[in-house]
Amino acid sequence: MARAPIRILGLDPGLQHTGWGLIEHDGFRLRFLAEGVVSTAAAEDLPDRLLALHRGLAAVIEQHAPQEAAVENTYVARNPDSALKLGQARGVVLLAPALAGLAVAQYGAMEVKRAVVGNGHAGKEQVQAMVKHLLPGVTFRRADAADALAVAICHAHHRQSRAALARGYQPA
Repeated sequence: MARAPIRILGLDPGLQHTGWGLIEHDGFRLRFLAEGVVSTAAAEDLPDRLLALHRGLAAVIEQHAPQEAAVENTYVARNPDSALKLGQARGVVLLAPALAGLAVAQYGAMEVKRAVVGNGHAGKEQVQAMVKHLLPGVTFRRADAADALAVAICHAHHRQSRAALARGYQPA
């Protein structure tokens, strides 16, 4: 028996471009609903960029009414200043759905790739191809949105596994 579908918002944090993807999952099937990117201008001051990011995500959440959110963990080792700015953007990306009352899960990049492709070291092209396979009819304008959809798919798989384990577990 199919369960009531749940709307999952996947988020791929970035200061310049934060990808978002919305799917529906009924326990058996995944369905693509929407995707996009919240972008900020590099010429703006950091506080203004973070505010624009928050407002953009709040608008997405208000418009699409997701029930859960999932955010990809970020890893940047090249430049400490870039890593700090990305961390601040990630904080906003975590905060926006939390302020809306959504449960927010977090997944590492390798975990997302493993859940979507079956290989934690898969390339971006492989991930995008599998997202297109798992979500027939999906289109995405930027790789950031494809990554966000992959995060949402990962969350759908993980929540399904957790539910199955919970149903099967019987305390002694």
